[in-house]
Amino acid sequence: MEVTIQPYKYKAYNAKGRPIRGVVSAANEVDLYNQLQGAGMELVSCAPVSARRSSGIALLRPKVKTRDLIQFFMHLEQMQAAGVPMLDSLADVRDSAENQTLKDIMTDVHRSVSDGSSLSESLAAYPKVFSNLYISLIQAGEETGNLELSYSQLIKYLKWIDDMQSKIKKATRYPTILLVVVVLTITVMMGVVVPQIVGFIKNLGQELPVYTTALMATSEFFQEYWWAVLAAPVILFFVYKSLRKSSEGFAYQMDTLWLRLPIMGPLIRKISIARYSQTFGSLFSSGIDVINCLKASQQTVTNLALIEALEIVQAQVQSGSPLSAAFGASGEFPTLVTRMIKIGEESGNLTPVLNQVSEFYTRDVDEAVQGLITMIEPMLTALLGGMIMWIAVAVFGPIYSSFEHIEM
Repeated sequence: MEVTIQPYKYKAYNAKGRPIRGVVSAANEVDLYNQLQGAGMELVSCAPVSARRSSGIALLRPKVKTRDLIQFFMHLEQMQAAGVPMLDSLADVRDSAENQTLKDIMTDVHRSVSDGSSLSESLAAYPKVFSNLYISLIQAGEETGNLELSYSQLIKYLKWIDDMQSKIKKATRYPTILLVVVVLTITVMMGVVVPQIVGFIKNLGQELPVYTTALMATSEFFQEYWWAVLAAPVILFFVYKSLRKSSEGFAYQMDTLWLRLPIMGPLIRKISIARYSQTFGSLFSSGIDVINCLKASQQTVTNLALIEALEIVQAQVQSGSPLSAAFGASGEFPTLVTRMIKIGEESGNLTPVLNQVSEFYTRDVDEAVQGLITMIEPMLTALLGGMIMWIAVAVFGPIYSSFEHIEM
């Protein structure tokens, strides 16, 4: 007989008497009770969650963010350093987690580990939260008996990722707001302000210049199709995303095009290299072999053209080529990267070299992002200023001309 697993919403008390609420999948209430008992909690009440309500809860449940994972691994590292047993560490992390989704996951992980599974196997059941990179590092720590080092490498990597994401978000926030303001201003000017004075200009009874008739035609277009102007960027974005998902060829061609663009291309390449180097260094320093480091690090790259180049690197390394020669033969990585990797191979200090590559490109990314913002802001300001100037000249030009005819 097939057992049906369904989510249960529960309330329980942990060993310290603190109330714990969450959602856990179980076969029935007895299974739920046993799971919570195994996790060191006493069940108070529970109720099955319907499929529709479960999907609604899943949408409303908080996402496990990078900073939640940093706190999670820092907690485990401190417990490991203090010699606290694994199950007690997991129970403490579960009880202290502020993120409800992470709390529910840790309830299941605690039960799985208590049943005899390893920590890496238990975490691997949640690939959307714990990627293969995290699992690889934890597996390496389990094999070498040095989980503390694995936690330390994960914390270092996650802090780097969080710092990179924060810088990019902070750097792009103002240009995004400015772009929205420019689009809304142009739409309002063309759709509301200009039409109010178009009638007056038409009644002047004189031949209008080209820039004025062009303004009037543009204004009429905005009045008729203002909704299309505002909806076009959103529609194009979703069409682009849909085509990428449905056609791998289209996605590859677009990623290749992105890399060839004058400003965005080098920025995408630098971000990918910095992330890849940071990941490779963390994995390699944890004792993972080069081939598995290449496989796991490749998951941090999203550009399909670079992923294809990394697959070539992996194939050449597997066939016996040095790592530096493989990177050089791919044709997608700067000579600086291949030279530094070659130095690391010859000196036997590949990890410090990879960290240097990551630090170099991280600084380079910061400078490139700031340079991009410095360029975007005046461009948008100039666009808005040019639009206002066009309106002013197109409106007041015919008016001044009519005054000259009156004087004559």
